[in-house]
Amino acid sequence: MRKISILGSTGSIGTQTLEVVDILENIRVMAITGNSNIRLLEEQARKYQPELVAVMDEKNAEELKNRLSDMNIRVVSGMDGLVEAATYEGVDTVVTSVVGNVGLKPTFEAIRAGKNIALANKETLVSAGQLVMDLAKKHDIKIYPVDSEHSAIFQSLQGNEGNKIERILLTASGGPFRGKKREELLEVTAADALKHPNWSMGNKITIDSATLMNKGLEVMEAKWLFGVDVDQIEVLVHPQSIVHSAVEYEDGAIVAQLGEPDMRVPIQYALTYPKRVKNPFPRVDFTQRNNLTFDKPDMETFKCLSLAYRALKTGGTLPAVLNGANEVAVARFLKGDIGFLQIPELIEQTMDAYTVKYEYTLEDLLEADAWAKDYAAKVVFE
Repeated sequence: MRKISILGSTGSIGTQTLEVVDILENIRVMAITGNSNIRLLEEQARKYQPELVAVMDEKNAEELKNRLSDMNIRVVSGMDGLVEAATYEGVDTVVTSVVGNVGLKPTFEAIRAGKNIALANKETLVSAGQLVMDLAKKHDIKIYPVDSEHSAIFQSLQGNEGNKIERILLTASGGPFRGKKREELLEVTAADALKHPNWSMGNKITIDSATLMNKGLEVMEAKWLFGVDVDQIEVLVHPQSIVHSAVEYEDGAIVAQLGEPDMRVPIQYALTYPKRVKNPFPRVDFTQRNNLTFDKPDMETFKCLSLAYRALKTGGTLPAVLNGANEVAVARFLKGDIGFLQIPELIEQTMDAYTVKYEYTLEDLLEADAWAKDYAAKVVFE
């Protein structure tokens, strides 16, 4: 029986992971974590009966402890609680689906504890890709990508060990503003940006998809997960979201993974790898999905993608700064504090003001993240 811990069980990926658990046999949920959605966390705890529940907010943890007083479930709080859930004894796979750099320390500790990682937290590899992959190699653990695009690449690599990769083709839906120019985006609201045409996701990642920052972060992840140069990763806008990504080999052959846009499929593959298990999820009907199109991204209008390439090529602690600044920029946009087009402006200003460190530790990355968030929070636009 596979025993799992889910970091961020109340979020979009976390809840869909539990949907997958419902249809799979031989998976036991040992630990779950959340922050503010105590009602849902209580429901999950009662249904799946984990041994441990971690809540980042201490006050919320006390409330949950009282709500679960009739259950034999231990409730812990703060970062220490999150780390305990990530390293919980008996767990073999940790699903990391928390949003933001809060996922960094628990992921590192999970790897040190010998846990395999089903990775849905982008920031882990964006900020600390080199450190994470080196640590995973040292402890001989596997990192299974949960993102649909990286899962597609991972699946397209199966059976091709030793064959040289020419290109990774990373597909993007283009988000709700695909095809629009800068002048058309001046009055965009948060409500507009949250209407993703294909995927049901959390607010942060949905805004990242609208700015194409999400794709920039995925380029960074792909570099570290698959050991390729940044120039080998090509982003293609594919509005139908059926081809989830592809790998081109040196002989010109392209292997791709296709399917309806449903995050439960890559989640399941990460939990059952290398086996494929029957499920009730939607199948592609090619007689209906008979118009698959591809285009180059507009990196002038959607500048976040070019900023991500810049951070990755520069290296050092700059990706952590980009990521931290983006978190603040998205939060400020959702609050109505800045406009949609000011998201990349704010990130670029923060990157320009920072002095990059090229020799760094995890602590340096966390410091860079904190610096970027503090700086980005204080930038004032005329």
